[in-house]
Amino acid sequence: MAEVTPPEMETTTSADGTEIAFERTGSGPPLVLVHGGACDHRFWELSGVRSAFVEHCTVYAMDCRGLGESGDAAGYELEREFEDVAAVVDAVDDPVTLCGHSSGALLSMEAALRTDNLRGLVLYEPPISVGDHELVSDEVLDEMKRLLDDGENEQVLVLFLERIAQSTPDEIDAQRSTPDWQDLVDAAHVWPRSVQAVAEYEFDASRFANVTTPTVLLSGSESPPFLKDATEPVHDALPNSRLITFDGHGHEAMLTAPDRFVDEVLAFIRDANE
Repeated sequence: MAEVTPPEMETTTSADGTEIAFERTGSGPPLVLVHGGACDHRFWELSGVRSAFVEHCTVYAMDCRGLGESGDAAGYELEREFEDVAAVVDAVDDPVTLCGHSSGALLSMEAALRTDNLRGLVLYEPPISVGDHELVSDEVLDEMKRLLDDGENEQVLVLFLERIAQSTPDEIDAQRSTPDWQDLVDAAHVWPRSVQAVAEYEFDASRFANVTTPTVLLSGSESPPFLKDATEPVHDALPNSRLITFDGHGHEAMLTAPDRFVDEVLAFIRDANE
C-alpha cells in the first residue's frame, strides 16, 4: 500500500492562460479525476472513492473551469475545457490514467486527442447525442437561462439536477446537505453554458481511430437511455476499449456501488501498468 500524503491544491495553466486547479493526494501511479456537471473536485469524496484511490495512487482531482478554485474566462467554448483536462494531464510527470464521469468523460475523451501523456482512459457515460436522443430541450435550457437572469441561482442548479442529471428528490436533498452546495449555487452561470455546449457537440468517430490508449467504458444498466445508447458508439470508435456494465446501478455507480467502482478502476490501472 502506498504512503498517503495530505491533500494539496495546485494549479496549472491551460492553453488560453486560465489557471486550472486540482487537488493532489497520495502516491503511486497517477490518476486524474474529472467530475461531471453540478459538482466540483469534491464529488469524488461523497462516497469515499477518492480516499480509497489514494491508498494505491497519486490522485489529481481537478476543478473544471469556473468551478472550485479554477479560473474562468470572459468567453466560453467547450474546446477550452478539453484543453484544460489536457493541461492537467500534461502537468503530471508520468503517464496517467484519466478518469472522467458524464460531461467529464466527454472532456477526457477529447483531451486524449490533445496529450501524449496517457497510460489509460476510463470513461463513464459521456453524454453524446445519438439517434433521436437529446441532452436537453430548448424549453429547459431557456428556463435555466431565465432563472439565471432573475438571480434564482439555486433553482438553476435544481433544474439541472432534475431535468438533465435526472436526480431523484432524495438525491437532490442529499446533495443539498453537503458542504459544497452553496459553492455550486454560486457557480450557477456555469451550468447553462456547459449544458448547451455539450448538447451541441457533434461526435465524429473517425477522429478517434488513432486513440490506441487502453480504455474502459463504464455504464449503468439503469442509466437514462440516452446515456446507455451513447456508450456503444464510443466503444466502437476507440480501437482499444472494453465495456463494463454496473448491473442494477445508474449514472453514478461511484456513489451507489463505490467499492465495485474503485475495484474496477484499480484493476484497470494495474493492467495498464504491467
